[in-house]
Amino acid sequence: MLSGPTVILALKIAVAAVTALLLASLLALWRGNYRLHGRINLVFFLLTLLALLGLELIVRVLNPDVFRYFTEDENRLLNVHLCFSIPSALLMPVMLYTGLKHVRRVHLVLAALFGVLWAGTFVTGVFFLPH
Repeated sequence: MLSGPTVILALKIAVAAVTALLLASLLALWRGNYRLHGRINLVFFLLTLLALLGLELIVRVLNPDVFRYFTEDENRLLNVHLCFSIPSALLMPVMLYTGLKHVRRVHLVLAALFGVLWAGTFVTGVFFLPH
């Protein structure tokens, strides 16, 4: 059953898993393995996109009331989470493009911004949202 708590728990697991990929990507970068960094980031992008599309399918088609159980405070926490997750999701394709095209300076600026946004996405998504 696609209950709200089940969906939230699945998303928390997904965020934690792709964050581990992101950290592996940064480790590859730190070691100078730019090709591995790029490949891991491509997998990170695809898995995150798949999770976002799956969530949209659930909340728009399969069960639009899935999060109706949220209290006013929980809705406020969800809104804070969305303030981080939506900009980071919008930034991901631009980051992927600049990385693949080797537009280094732009990529590094976006990477710093993305790092802040993803940290907020991780903290608010994993620790603040109720399941």
